[in-house]
Amino acid sequence: MKTMTCKQLGGPCDFAHHGATADEVIKAQDRHLKEMANGGDDEHQPASKEMKGRWKHPISGMGWYRQAKRDFGALPED
Repeated sequence: MKTMTCKQLGGPCDFAHHGATADEVIKAQDRHLKEMANGGDDEHQPASKEMKGRWKHPISGMGWYRQAKRDFGALPED
């Protein structure tokens, strides 16, 4: 199990996401950004729009995804 924060994944806060794989943490970040933005949190709006853009443009979004996976891999186990 490893932990990455919203901020480490491009968001504005220090909310911690835990997961056994990078994909688990990335999916948790996606849910977090959606929940915060839909709840009216203005600080999360830009990151939420950026996340939506990554999935609409998968080729360019792969650079972010690969970097997030490398960052996750470099973290120590919790």
